[in-house]
Parts: sequence; C-alpha cells; structure tokens
Amino acid sequence: MEDGAAIWRIARDSEVLDLNSSYSYLLWCRDFAATSVVARDETGAPVAFVTGYIRPDRPETLVVWQVAVDHGHRGTGLAAKLLDSLTARVAAEQGLASVETTVTPDNTASDRLFTSYAQRHDVALEREVLFDGGLFPEGTHLPEVLYRIGPFHA
Repeated sequence: MEDGAAIWRIARDSEVLDLNSSYSYLLWCRDFAATSVVARDETGAPVAFVTGYIRPDRPETLVVWQVAVDHGHRGTGLAAKLLDSLTARVAAEQGLASVETTVTPDNTASDRLFTSYAQRHDVALEREVLFDGGLFPEGTHLPEVLYRIGPFHA
C-alpha cells in the first residue's frame, strides 16, 4: 500500500494518463497488488508501474489499467519488461488467456507498447472503440480504443 502515493506522482507527472485520486492509487496497491507491478531504482524508490485487474466476467483476462514510467527512466524498455513480468506472473498464478487495455488514438507510446507486446508473444491484437469520446462528461475526451491481445498459446 505504501507505493500508492509514489505511483500517483508518477501517473501525474506522465502528463498523458488520466489521473485518478490519490486515494484510488492507495486502494489499488492494497486490493490489486497481485495484478500490478512496481519497478524500483537502486534506492528502492518506485520509478514505474503497471496496474491491472482480472475482469470479473472473464477470469482469465487481465485488464491493464495504467502503465507509467518516470521521466528519468523512459526509453529503456522498462514498460515492456514490467508488462512481460506481470503477465507471466498472472499466467503462472491463475492462468491467462488474454490481455485487454484501452488506448486513446493520440497515445503512440501505449500503442507501440501493446503492439510490440502482441508481436513478442506471437498472439493476435484486435482493436475496436470501446468508449466513444462523446460518452465522457467533460466532452473533450478522445475515444478509448480497446486492445484485445490473445489468446495466448498453452
């Protein structure tokens, strides 16, 4: 739970992610630690994270909620390593048939991350609009495109 404040700051400083309340990150670290991962620097401070959860109606689907890497650690492949590590752990502990996430059309870094993930794991990647931008109350949100990755080979 102690990582909640740090990952909130990393998310805030990303300038790309929708920032949730600091309270939600504390809860996330408590309730979804088994489906999330945090990378630390040499001093033990969090520098990157991937948060996720298992879809209640699809217990072999990991939904990746957010991925963020601190500015000083970007460009090192850390996000890909964390995503690989997390999905390997979830697969080993409870089974994993697919990964889902949403990406806005302007988020080229996330598009590259998840496209290369599917290629590395030799699985299909399907895209479709999950939430049209008009559904968001602020009225300026881009569509959220669902990336469905899998099924994984046994």
